[in-house]
Amino acid sequence: MASPDLLFRGARVIDPRAGRDEVADVHVRDGIVVDVGSGLDGASAEIVEGDGLVLTPGLVDIHTHLREPGFEQKETIETGTRAAAAGGYTAVAPMANTDPVADDASVIAEVRAAAARAGLADVFPVGAITKGLEGEVLAEIGEMAAAGVRVFSDDGRCVPTARTLRNALTYARAFDDVVIAEHCEDASLSRGQQMHEGISSSSLGLAGQPGAAEDAIVYRDIELARLTGGRLHICHVSSARSVELVRRAKADGLRISAEVTPHHLVFIDEDLRTYDTNKKVNPPLRTEADRDALREGLADGTIDAIATDHAPHAVEEKEAEFDRAPPGTIGLETALAVALTDLVAPGLVSLPRALESLSSAPALILGARDHGGPIEVGRPANLVLFDPEERWTAEPPFVSRSRNSAFIGRELRGRVRSTVLHGELTIAEGKATR
Repeated sequence: MASPDLLFRGARVIDPRAGRDEVADVHVRDGIVVDVGSGLDGASAEIVEGDGLVLTPGLVDIHTHLREPGFEQKETIETGTRAAAAGGYTAVAPMANTDPVADDASVIAEVRAAAARAGLADVFPVGAITKGLEGEVLAEIGEMAAAGVRVFSDDGRCVPTARTLRNALTYARAFDDVVIAEHCEDASLSRGQQMHEGISSSSLGLAGQPGAAEDAIVYRDIELARLTGGRLHICHVSSARSVELVRRAKADGLRISAEVTPHHLVFIDEDLRTYDTNKKVNPPLRTEADRDALREGLADGTIDAIATDHAPHAVEEKEAEFDRAPPGTIGLETALAVALTDLVAPGLVSLPRALESLSSAPALILGARDHGGPIEVGRPANLVLFDPEERWTAEPPFVSRSRNSAFIGRELRGRVRSTVLHGELTIAEGKATR
């Protein structure tokens, strides 16, 4: 069946990769962009009015958890990609910590097949660095790379030894576009932690993890990237010191990229005073100074991308006592609005830079060539149209199977009107089309 003929008329088209920011029409037919300009003839097309709205490349999440296979009670590939579409995402990269672990090509194939059946977002599975995420023997990186995997991570677990990570970075050099993505956490400093170590943890009586638990590994991993020449991506940066280490590494010309989550850009350790388990995350929320450094790092490009670290959990898990609840928050449905509300509206980050960090930058890291723009003739039509001013309150039920959002009860600005995947509307007028 041919994709519909769509004409997005009169929207503010922001295309970070092409440097475009202007009011224009965009004509989509048979899954590709066929024209961009003013006053386009839409006689044969379905008109989507864009007055007052923003049209930009579909969002790309380089770090998400779809939980399937193995933890379908929390999320499935179908429910997770449905939540992604609702949030304006056209591509997501699910982490390897499933059951079985995505440490060989057969699991990768299973995830891709389920995503194809759902047809709601392009899914780029992340392969494990080590077999079983055990941190000892390298996984089948070559086999998975041959199958098209471009990012490898033991997310949730830091590669424990420098030798193992050195081997992974060295091996990855055999593939020009393969990235090793690290969860930077020294387990000996973080084991048993419940939040950031500081005044707030002491006053709340909760075990704390120092920022040094992250910083020490970021420093180690950067030096290994320097030694090997491999491509290194730092997951969910949370400390000011880590931001500075990444900044210096980039200045030295190393092949380093980094991401930050919406929740680390908004909340701080003091926000845990109510013992809200939805704000229990890993790495933990840190200080106001850390949060401000993250915002600055995102604005100046030190941190490349905003990644949701969408981490669904069953209701009964998050409703446990704080020290027993698992860390993690969902984020696919709120990430865009959080960026608009807490970064763009107060003038901390420009709208084009925020959209770059949500679309073109993660697409480049992931090697998702059909995503992140540019919005040009002949390019695949993976787009999102949103109202930058519409206000709404984040509250369950969510499209995600889970409801553990750190942003419950917050008024947000900005809402998705349409999401276009390969020329087809997965979201139209704010509602799912399938």
